[in-house]
Amino acid sequence: MNELNGYDIEDLEVGMSASFAKTITEADIVLFAGASGDNNAVHINEEFARTTQFKGRIAHGMLTASVISAAIAGRLPGAGTVYLGQNLRFKAPVRPGDTVHAKVTVKELIPGKRRVTLSTVCTVGDQVVIDGDALVMPTSRSGRPA
Repeated sequence: MNELNGYDIEDLEVGMSASFAKTITEADIVLFAGASGDNNAVHINEEFARTTQFKGRIAHGMLTASVISAAIAGRLPGAGTVYLGQNLRFKAPVRPGDTVHAKVTVKELIPGKRRVTLSTVCTVGDQVVIDGDALVMPTSRSGRPA
């Protein structure tokens, strides 16, 4: 680990993984709606949401996906990592009160470009709610620019 308690690209190996968990609260949903401007009724209006295929309110997909960002920034590779891209597949809804577990796993190292591809999966219980891949630029002991 480096002085930021993260991993430099030189310390990473394919297969390394880390996780982060967060319970999605009512406050998270309301604050995310305010910060993002996404006031879709399926997120903020229980009466409307009951008439949808979800049969009740659900958290914003991007709020749920932000737990992946927390795993990357706080666990692997860790502080100082720059997020370059993410693809996401939303598999199931997340409801207020659900605890989302994000797991990131090193899938590919591209040392010459200081890039790492991570497999990303979010689960609630045994249910996969999001999966995909992230491209990140971790810190480097050599300090060279990307």
